[in-house]
Amino acid sequence: MSFQDGGAQRRLEVDSDVEEEALANDYQEQVQYNEDEEGDFGMSPQDIQAQLQAAVTPLDRDANLEAKFASYDNYCSLFHYILNSEGPVDLELPSYYWAWDVIDEFIYQFNSFCSFRQRAALKNDNEEEITILRENPNTWGCYNVLNVLYSLIQKSQITEQLAAMKRGENGDAFAGEYGNRPLYKMLGYFSIVGLLRVHCLLGDFSLAVKTLDDIELNKKAMFARVMAAHFDTYYYVGFSYMMMRRYADAIRMFSHILVYVSRTKNFQKNAQYDTITKKTDQMYALIAICVAFQPTRLDDTIHSALREKYGEDLNRMQRGGPDSLSLFENLFKTACPRFIAPTPPDFDNPSVNVDPIDHHLRIFMDEVRNNMWSPTVKSYLKLYTTMDLKKLAGFLDVSPEQLRNWLLVNKQRSRQVRWSEGNLLEGDVVNSSDLDYAMQGDLIHISEAKVGRRLVDWYLRNLARTY
Repeated sequence: MSFQDGGAQRRLEVDSDVEEEALANDYQEQVQYNEDEEGDFGMSPQDIQAQLQAAVTPLDRDANLEAKFASYDNYCSLFHYILNSEGPVDLELPSYYWAWDVIDEFIYQFNSFCSFRQRAALKNDNEEEITILRENPNTWGCYNVLNVLYSLIQKSQITEQLAAMKRGENGDAFAGEYGNRPLYKMLGYFSIVGLLRVHCLLGDFSLAVKTLDDIELNKKAMFARVMAAHFDTYYYVGFSYMMMRRYADAIRMFSHILVYVSRTKNFQKNAQYDTITKKTDQMYALIAICVAFQPTRLDDTIHSALREKYGEDLNRMQRGGPDSLSLFENLFKTACPRFIAPTPPDFDNPSVNVDPIDHHLRIFMDEVRNNMWSPTVKSYLKLYTTMDLKKLAGFLDVSPEQLRNWLLVNKQRSRQVRWSEGNLLEGDVVNSSDLDYAMQGDLIHISEAKVGRRLVDWYLRNLARTY
């Protein structure tokens, strides 16, 4: 299925008390739904309503392999019934919260199973489990999960509806026979957010962001009415931006949801509270990483919380050098998604299997090492307008050729795409550094980037005010 490019501008709205109060009321309604959903479907296990209930029931974390397989079979049966019946199925959507819960739990169990299978292959200490896993490579297979999500999107024609609404037209005119049914429309809509999550878990960050081409990122969007969906959307978009080295856009995404959380005080402590708290802590860790790479202006609330949580660690990360490596590594492992591999592991040769989290950590740490000496080099370059390459190499105790390569890489890294309007992958190439330079032979010509300098000065003033 192909995604259409949205032509209308996407603008993040300014927080307003009225909108936040409306969303808070929606969240209270969702809490009541979560508390009342037990027992809603009291029919026999063979009945489709029992499958609907099972689809939103979290699987126990310590469930055995048989339970994991049974849950997969239930999802296959349910989605086969919804997608492959002759015409739209005559089922009333319990709630759009339910539609999100189905997609969320489906992806969560897929993620958990892949992690379980990966650990089993790496440990290689349970022959019975390994035999079952080896003989069932398609159970919770990546292709099957993606096929379900794309099929729900295609059947509901939700991208056509969203694209029409962005053009100011009536989306129902493009919904078709299936898309006019709330069951298909809501499952298709939340499957788009689900695709964002799955593609990010698989490490395809640009495709993850592209899946939202037709969804407006604002608090009027349907995903914003469901607390968990609201958090997931901004977390995975922000993380994808960070991995694409678009730090300004990542900070914008994390800041948006964190400011919203700080201003919305009437969350109730329910089953989702711990999840939301954990996701909030992860986003603070990620925004600390982004600010260390690119000092920038933050909302006072976020800035205060960031200094309270990380304090001196944030200063050490911004100073760079070898001492900062462990800090970046620990924050990344704490805050990153539970990445998964697109294919089953090799059970016959456990040593060749690579943990997906370790794989993406290595990629991330390569970027950290590329930037590790940036603050030190900048501290020297700021003292000169012209400097000899060999002289600077002597200060840093590296060869001139190594320094030349590093300067070229760093200059390229300082130019990043920053979103202003249009689709989320679009943007203007800007210089994110407060210092610019050019090389002519063995001479380095240094100039100050005025806009970047002002942002850094503002940030440093805020740091001084904190202490």
